[in-house]
Amino acid sequence: MEDRVSPFSDEQARALINLRPRYEAMIEAQRSLSRLPYNLVRKRVGKYEYLYEAIDRSNNGKSLGRMSPELERRLADYRATKSDLQHRLTKASRLVEETGRMARPLHLPMLSSAAGELLRELDRRRLLDGTLLVIGTNCLPAYAIEAGGAIADAPDETEDFDLAWVAEEQAEEAGLWAALKAVDPTFTVNSERHCQARNAATYEVDLLVAPSRAETLAPRERPRPISLPSQEWLLLGRPVNQVVPCRDWSAARLVVPDPRWFALHKLWLADQAERNPLKRRKDRAQGNAVLDAVAQAMPHYPLDAAFARSVPGELASYWQDWRESAER
Repeated sequence: MEDRVSPFSDEQARALINLRPRYEAMIEAQRSLSRLPYNLVRKRVGKYEYLYEAIDRSNNGKSLGRMSPELERRLADYRATKSDLQHRLTKASRLVEETGRMARPLHLPMLSSAAGELLRELDRRRLLDGTLLVIGTNCLPAYAIEAGGAIADAPDETEDFDLAWVAEEQAEEAGLWAALKAVDPTFTVNSERHCQARNAATYEVDLLVAPSRAETLAPRERPRPISLPSQEWLLLGRPVNQVVPCRDWSAARLVVPDPRWFALHKLWLADQAERNPLKRRKDRAQGNAVLDAVAQAMPHYPLDAAFARSVPGELASYWQDWRESAER
């Protein structure tokens, strides 16, 4: 087996280590701000002043009552809290950008700007904490960081975005659809592929689901995913969770499948006759590269006898072929 992973330099590793807490501080400030009312404003109606909870820039909203010492304190606390969070967000965002500017010259793994924007919105809404997994080519930067170095011969350029629905409990609201529309209101469901949303820039987001998780979708969730038995494999093992730089100097969190099952799934996809031939070639390259990287640099994802016994029959030949190739 050839070496696939070129370990990060000290400078590369330092940048990635610094990026995560900076990103987490930024997202937490965004989450906290989103929990606050849009605005609290003082309004005079007749000869009295009232406190209003505004819902837009025109300060339309509902009255919280005539001003009183209690409401005065509430308004002061709100303003102080909002100012503090905005300061924390500005500081954290600048630090994230500081690291992001280093990503290209340091040749760090990176995501596209469009993928990063969507991921941050999903993260802000906590949809990456057990509801959605990123699947497909966008997983590669996370695996590189997990391996501690660049992974050779693993194609990682993509102009679309694949997600898997993995929630174990019934969702009440259409969380993904709300996130898509928040990122870009031009997103619509592809009338020819109901599992896909597409925006005016033709950026595509596909949603898939394992049959065991299909019933947990909110009734109004969009796009409506394709249910595929092969998606069950991507639920196995332990997901990888990494913060990755983006090409616009921002960053995003990737939560992706266990790299062992991702790789075997990719090798299986490469043999499916209905798969686009160009994608099949990429699937095989990614599958072999990630399995090699796991063997070389991810001992916490063991490729041992216990794992071999867990491989289902449909994937056994791909596992055996890789084992024989690795031993040569």
